[in-house]
Amino acid sequence: MSTWRYLLAPVAVVALATPAAAQFSPAYNFIKAVKDKDGVKAQKALEDGGSTIVNVRDPESGGMALHIATRRRDLGWVGFLLQRDANPNVRDNEGATPLVLAATTGFSEAVRVLLVVKAQVDLPNSLGETALMKAVQARDSQSVQMLLAAGANPDRTDNTGASPRSYALADTRGGPVAKLLRDVPARKTGPVQGPSL
Repeated sequence: MSTWRYLLAPVAVVALATPAAAQFSPAYNFIKAVKDKDGVKAQKALEDGGSTIVNVRDPESGGMALHIATRRRDLGWVGFLLQRDANPNVRDNEGATPLVLAATTGFSEAVRVLLVVKAQVDLPNSLGETALMKAVQARDSQSVQMLLAAGANPDRTDNTGASPRSYALADTRGGPVAKLLRDVPARKTGPVQGPSL
């Protein structure tokens, strides 16, 4: 019986050490540094883990570092991450891109920066909502204007069949967002893949 104890002891040590080692991997350290707003540690983790670590998924939130920075409306970190080749079109667990998140919160500065790095304007989240829809719902005329100028489709529909234009025109308060979308020429949308109802 004591022989088994000696044989299993190293296995137990390795099994217990693996989660601890994972906690201190460059990926873990990078996400933690971004959450803690620690640029020095984030840079070190990037150097230790290679260039792809900038797009590592946070197991807690399902987003990447760029999602974390965008959610907290931190333009400095958004720029830092994009300069290190963060993918502006990466999706979180709900399918949201950083552009959709920025538009949701009225973070027009990030919308501008993400458009400069060629974020895809019509990538929808899992509900079919695009950045333009979210900007319309947030009544953020500045973001709406930038997204339209970048080619966002005002007639693309979400999973409920509503479009940014229909959301804007249904808003009884009207305002500049409704005017912007009323003045944009209608765009034909291409065929949608999948079953027809």
